[in-house]
Amino acid sequence: MNRWLAQWRWRLVHWGWDAFQRAGVVTADTPAGRRFAEFGVGSMAAFPPGSVFGEHSIAIGAGTLIGPLVTMSAGMVPGQDLGPVPVLRIGDRCVIGRGSHIVAHQSLVIGDDVFTGPYVYITDQNHGYDDPDEPIGRQMPLNAAVSIGPGCWLGTGAVVLPGASIGRNVVVAAGSVVRGTVPDRCVVAGVPAKVIRQYVPGDGWARPSSSPAAGRLERTAQPPDAQG
Repeated sequence: MNRWLAQWRWRLVHWGWDAFQRAGVVTADTPAGRRFAEFGVGSMAAFPPGSVFGEHSIAIGAGTLIGPLVTMSAGMVPGQDLGPVPVLRIGDRCVIGRGSHIVAHQSLVIGDDVFTGPYVYITDQNHGYDDPDEPIGRQMPLNAAVSIGPGCWLGTGAVVLPGASIGRNVVVAAGSVVRGTVPDRCVVAGVPAKVIRQYVPGDGWARPSSSPAAGRLERTAQPPDAQG
């Protein structure tokens, strides 16, 4: 009898959880979807979500899938007025992996057809540390725009820091930390990320040359690289 009750409880809990997951999906037609600046046709955000706020400054394209437990935020606190233009844009047909964090304050643009693995972190803001005597968490943060080109793949646990500009059809290896400018059609890996393979028209995919500058990402004006 006890075994039968345990099995019944197990089935009930899992049936209920599956029902909650289906009912909790966010689409363009749900109250949660209508809070966004844009929420494209055919897009959905899985249940349960992560921390989501500043929806009026977040635009999501069509046919995009946001995985469960994904945090998306615009601004420092809910309700912050960031102006009429969305500061976070996610393109069409994207897939954002489970548990990822996308944190925008100034401008963070993810192009069409960008896929990420789980637990990716992307932000356009870092903590400042100019004053060596003041706790870093109390110093003014620094913003720098981030863009990720269409067709990219970001592997599990990748981190994209403020000021990063990633070209189109780029592979970011799992666990990499990206800052600076990444050219089109290449593979980057490491901390900090460097080009380890790049597509050369007529020759196909090739490793960069062995010169000291090979694989080095172009640096752009941006805040310090302490993770936000």
